[in-house]
Amino acid sequence: MAIPETVTFFTDLGRNDYNVDVIILASGSPRRRELLSLLGLPFEVITSEADESTPTDWTPEQIVCNLALRKAEAVISAVGERKSVIIGSDTIVVLDDTVLGKPVNEVDSTAMLTALQGRTHRVYTGVACIGLPDGKIWVDHRVTSVTMRAMSDNEIAAYIATGEPADKAGSYAIQGLGATLVERIEGCYFNVVGLPLSLLGGMLSRFGITVLNQPGE
Repeated sequence: MAIPETVTFFTDLGRNDYNVDVIILASGSPRRRELLSLLGLPFEVITSEADESTPTDWTPEQIVCNLALRKAEAVISAVGERKSVIIGSDTIVVLDDTVLGKPVNEVDSTAMLTALQGRTHRVYTGVACIGLPDGKIWVDHRVTSVTMRAMSDNEIAAYIATGEPADKAGSYAIQGLGATLVERIEGCYFNVVGLPLSLLGGMLSRFGITVLNQPGE
């Protein structure tokens, strides 16, 4: 299903009384698991093996929204007959018009961090929620601007040697030692980590799942 470039895609959700049996996080990312746990909602993890290839002419918004939905759709069969909401998410780093994915090796990490140092880039995260069994869908995204401080070649090499950049889009982790490389951010911090919680909380409310709710209300 192709998602248009508009900010939000959704179907008519009707009533918000899903009476959900389970929330499913369609991601093997430990960072997304940690973030989702902050909402205090019980959930299960089913790792998505979705194809992450995209057309070269897609915008960053199209990339993250489509991949988030693709990841959520990929685990539908594993959920079975349970009433559920599946959460898929995808994050990319964009410098100018170039998408920086996960580095393939240390040389790639060096090139990314050298390009990012002293400059401002954008981090896009798409989030998709699918309600089952009726297949209702909500997809949205957030953008955060991140400015990196100037770094010496030695600092870049030392950071890469920690191993932290290896599986991170853009070759840094803002929630780890990579925080020392960041001068400032504009927007949602959790978006940079990989799951914008304020956005997700609002999306879950569309499915009758309220994060902040007094007992009996």
